[in-house]
Amino acid sequence: MAETRKALIIGGGIAGMTAGIALREAGLTVDLCDQDPHWRVYGAGITITGPTLRAMGRLGILEAVLEHGYTADGIDICSADGKPLFSIDTRNDALGDIPTAGGILRPVLHRIMSERFLALKPTVMLGVTVDAIDWHGDLATVRFSNGTSGTYDLVVGADGIYSRTRQQMFETAPVPRYAGQMCWRLMMERHPSIVRRTFFLGGPAKVGLNPVAPDQMYMFYLEAQPQPVWRDEADQHLVLRELLHSYGGILREVADGLNARSNIICRPLETVLAGDTWLRGNTVLIGDAAHATTPQLASGAGMGIEDGLVLGEEIARQPHVPTALQSFMQRRYARCKLVVDSSLEISRLERERAAPQAQTAVVEKALAALNEEF
Repeated sequence: MAETRKALIIGGGIAGMTAGIALREAGLTVDLCDQDPHWRVYGAGITITGPTLRAMGRLGILEAVLEHGYTADGIDICSADGKPLFSIDTRNDALGDIPTAGGILRPVLHRIMSERFLALKPTVMLGVTVDAIDWHGDLATVRFSNGTSGTYDLVVGADGIYSRTRQQMFETAPVPRYAGQMCWRLMMERHPSIVRRTFFLGGPAKVGLNPVAPDQMYMFYLEAQPQPVWRDEADQHLVLRELLHSYGGILREVADGLNARSNIICRPLETVLAGDTWLRGNTVLIGDAAHATTPQLASGAGMGIEDGLVLGEEIARQPHVPTALQSFMQRRYARCKLVVDSSLEISRLERERAAPQAQTAVVEKALAALNEEF
């Protein structure tokens, strides 16, 4: 009887947990380490596309996501003064009866995914990082920050955009670069008129309202800045109110309601693509560690989930791990690069204040490609 293969997953976010679920179901023993001793999740709401919901179905969490999140087909496009311009029909035969868009609160998604993962009895090491990886033959010996070590048939770097694993794998690994926009996010009660993703184009910046629960939504505002700008958190509501001053309709209501207690997060948008290979020996990068994207296509989490699922499929199909990882790269590289490149193109059009039709044309083309099977 063949010895059970053993995998280490570095990072317990969306991509890491998906890989853990897929690899456990493929019959591997799974260890997962995460640097946060409390395994917390940061951020507020997350937008979900139809392809991401399809992947969640394969992961076995779609029912819970539909119960606790919010879904609706289509995208409404409005002018800066809030007047409807046109709508994008996101329905696609490739998705069947799966909703084509939605949203969910990040802490809720983390709970759903972690419960699914932990039910498969992995070993989870919290507050632990990787000090070194030593590759030998088809194996890797990993030394952890808690003084222990282990030898693994497969190592998965799922430690996010600032991945330390990426730096350990490649001496000249690319680093994240600023994409020219500051992303403001504001959590609030869902306005009854917002029943699906709604974008406001033609003003100083792209603004969107995305429902993430029946009673909650978040607003994003993409502020063009040549370099990252950091503001005092105590004054963020005043800055955001000024940024919204030229908008009308519901965005005027949002601006008028801002105060010091408003739930606002502002961060620079960054991106990285880890070259044309994410492999070294029996080690692979997935999710944001390999292909962190800006949020224009709302597909970053989806690509991470798909990565984990495809990894599990290829490892189950091929007993030789390095060969399985080559197959993984062949299935994933072009699709993930499409998301990164298309998102950056949309970002450029937003910063140049291109016509709404020019911006949405790139969105529609990319989403049509992503609707196809992965």
